[in-house]
Amino acid sequence: MTAHAQPPSHLPVMFDETMDGLRIRRDGCYLDGTFGRGGHARGVLERLGPAGRLLLMDKDPEAIAEAERGFAADPRVAVRQGSFAELAEWDATARGLDGVLFDLGVSSPQLDEARRGFSFGKDGPLDMRMDPDQGESAADWLARALEAEIADVLWRHGEERMSRRIARAIVARRAEAPITRTAELAGLIASVMPRGGDIHPATRSFQAIRIHINRELDDVEAGLAAAFGRLRPGGRLVVISFHSLEDRLVKRFIAARAKPPAGNRRLPQAEAFTPSLREVDGAQRASAAELARNPRARSAVLRVAEKLA
Repeated sequence: MTAHAQPPSHLPVMFDETMDGLRIRRDGCYLDGTFGRGGHARGVLERLGPAGRLLLMDKDPEAIAEAERGFAADPRVAVRQGSFAELAEWDATARGLDGVLFDLGVSSPQLDEARRGFSFGKDGPLDMRMDPDQGESAADWLARALEAEIADVLWRHGEERMSRRIARAIVARRAEAPITRTAELAGLIASVMPRGGDIHPATRSFQAIRIHINRELDDVEAGLAAAFGRLRPGGRLVVISFHSLEDRLVKRFIAARAKPPAGNRRLPQAEAFTPSLREVDGAQRASAAELARNPRARSAVLRVAEKLA
């Protein structure tokens, strides 16, 4: 498979909207901070000329191996393993970027591989780390965390209303034996949840634990700040979110730099506000045609902002 071929099994979400948002110049420098399996990166590279530059990052060593296989032979491409939160530490970004893309959350290959431990629908080791060589696994965390901490994570990161009940059940079960498999955790959660509902009872809990284990919200905040710092005037920031907490962070980040803060008659006149970002087109969602061929796009929200001089 060449770098320009589009693998049918890993459809990039909101591909056309992402390419339009980045507004790619043939001689520009672009960073894809969440390579995944390279669907968006291929689109960027196809639009670059000989003087263009594409920088690829991902936490996941398997994604990086894919990037090395499919892209590293192209002299316009550089690859680095790591979180996009650290993009400003990469010397290749120092000259400035014309576009930055973050496709947040877990990738399809991570969900599809049972051994990665992300999916409650496939039994595998309870891991959930995007980089299996860094930090503690979900199983290790659940084995040591206090009941109140588990409940707090499920509530804050998953907005799970039954967080305390689930945490209590986890602590009771681990007293008998460690919880080490995804199916075991999913079954335990389902056993204490009310019946009914449109989604699997473990959905929010798995999402919350994954976000916590990978420090995803911290990375989003740090990554947005780093991207803003490296973008050149006229450069575009494009972010695809799949979770309301992520999207809220992106929305607030853009708004704080695009719109003056609300005034207060009781406070002294604030200094004049000078916008440093321009929001482009507001929140965008996948088309009906895309949803028909890729149901995973249903929760995607895309936001675009342009850095001002």
